[in-house]
Amino acid sequence: MSKNSRRIEILNAASKIVSDKGIFNLTLEAVAKEAGISKGGLLYHFPSKEALVEGMVEHLAHNYRAKIASNVDNDPLDKGKWTRAFLNVTFNQGYPNKDMHSGLLAAKAVKPELLEPLHNAYEEWQSNIENDGLDPVDATIIRLATDGIWLSELFEIYQIEPEQKKHVYKRLHEWVQDMYIKSEKKD
Repeated sequence: MSKNSRRIEILNAASKIVSDKGIFNLTLEAVAKEAGISKGGLLYHFPSKEALVEGMVEHLAHNYRAKIASNVDNDPLDKGKWTRAFLNVTFNQGYPNKDMHSGLLAAKAVKPELLEPLHNAYEEWQSNIENDGLDPVDATIIRLATDGIWLSELFEIYQIEPEQKKHVYKRLHEWVQDMYIKSEKKD
């Protein structure tokens, strides 16, 4: 097994603990047990709980950054590509292990500065969305609505039914397309 895949297994185990048992049950011993490795093996990859939580956030941020960048690169339309990519990735290409989002909660509880990779990603995305060739306020509203769906799922506050979620995505996507058409007419 490669070093990187072992690290991901450990991150998945840590995320599962936070998701299933809560942040305060995230211990190195519990993660090692969940991952099926020795504590020494865990410490080889993550020398502290803080490093583990930092790895969770970095992994999640990197994953989303890569997916959004790929969507942008594959979008044949220049205007609105960042907004479309953010919308599409958040709704349709999220991290396959929903528990991984728990790392964000752990970071906030352990040391809020560990959220820095996500803060940096959001600064970049927001700047790109505002300079996407679409109305920057409307594009920001779409980003915020998209984040609202994601956060309601993360915190299990209220999750809309899958069919309703499809309709919300479709409406937001249509809004982006309408903004694109309007921007093309202005040029």
